[in-house]
Amino acid sequence: MAEPAKSEEKIISDIGLDVGISKLTDDRIEKEINSVIKNETGARLKTYVETCIHCGLCSEACHYYLSHDNDPRFSPVGKVKQTMWEMLRKKGKVSPDFIKKAAIIAHTECNLCKRCAQYCPFGIDIAYIITVVRRIIHRLGCTPQYIQDTAHSHSVTMNQMWVKGDEWPDTLQWQEEEAQAEIPTLRIPLEKEGADIMYSVIAPEPKFQAQLIYQAAVIMDVACVNWTMPATMGWDNSDMAMFTGDNEIMGRIKRAHYETASRLKVKRIVMGECGHAFRSVYDMGNRWLGWQMPPIPIVHAIDFYYEILKEGRIKIKKKYETPVTLHDPCNVVRGGGLHEKARYVVNAICENLIEMHPNREHNYCCCAGGGVINCGPPYKMTRINGNRVKAEQLFAVKARGAKTLIAPCHNCHSGLEDINHHYGIGQEIKFIGDILYEVMEKPEVEEGEKE
Repeated sequence: MAEPAKSEEKIISDIGLDVGISKLTDDRIEKEINSVIKNETGARLKTYVETCIHCGLCSEACHYYLSHDNDPRFSPVGKVKQTMWEMLRKKGKVSPDFIKKAAIIAHTECNLCKRCAQYCPFGIDIAYIITVVRRIIHRLGCTPQYIQDTAHSHSVTMNQMWVKGDEWPDTLQWQEEEAQAEIPTLRIPLEKEGADIMYSVIAPEPKFQAQLIYQAAVIMDVACVNWTMPATMGWDNSDMAMFTGDNEIMGRIKRAHYETASRLKVKRIVMGECGHAFRSVYDMGNRWLGWQMPPIPIVHAIDFYYEILKEGRIKIKKKYETPVTLHDPCNVVRGGGLHEKARYVVNAICENLIEMHPNREHNYCCCAGGGVINCGPPYKMTRINGNRVKAEQLFAVKARGAKTLIAPCHNCHSGLEDINHHYGIGQEIKFIGDILYEVMEKPEVEEGEKE
């Protein structure tokens, strides 16, 4: 296994920070900090800051703290003390160098996973405090370049991967044609008004992982679901603007998502296996728009798989035999309470689930979420070194026989792949949909029907 992470600071070149910081003045910093604090926060921030007694009980909940040999700088309370508390204590009179350090801490040393909130005796939501720090950083124009570029993509194309308008339906047609080689009658219905379900995905699927759309189409077809996908923008449910503090763009893309579903007159939205997107559409983007609850019901893929398996709409031909373990994504487990449904699904399709410890809402974060992986290559080792404790957890469960790691979230999947390779863990990482597609019964195709 790799050497323990060291806590020394390294100089990282990031044009988003370097250029942004070079344009700051002391007056502008003070003005923006106080504007956000006065106009965009309220009793919630005040209560959290004034309630915290600096006890440090949140520390051992944090994977960064544990992975850096209990260095107090990486504790949740330490990160708040180095950012928000200093801004408040000095009433916004902080330097450009301070803002740069705060940007790095807030964007690359905290995944907003909320595990720490479970261990705080007062229930302080440190992720919220760090989100306010990111909002200030955004207002000052000092967001790390890679994730800022993603926010720009959301602004221009309404998806996070610069997928152009005609590329989206072309990809769906391509995946429909691929799937018809397996099920000749299969269709990916576009713009079908009044369907029971609008299926939505995140932009990496058409860009890099189109096979996941193929698999979803097969699952929908076999389960006889009345479904559709939009041919226009509004299909992407992801939201990196939520993590840059660009609440205005976050609101725009959530409105587009729900307005697309409303235009199609669907009964509900089913989304693919993504955690942060789930958070953005049911907890943050909708509330920025003033909706206490989403205007159209939305369920995560785990909920959907649970439903169609429990109702017998999908039959399992033969369970997946390789022993598996299950990673609990922060945003669908701590944030969505889907831990038991996830286990129902995994046990329905797999012979042997070996639990990692801790698990469920106590599981360690993948260290990719919260927009951290989207800060790009400059911070890759910050992520990997910041989650040595996850590697130790995976080594332990592998020693008990788990050879496949199920990660029902895109960011988790990517972040765990990095940890898997760097530390040499050697597990195969899959989505739930990968295994469900593999083990489910599919209609037999007569020889004459094949192309």
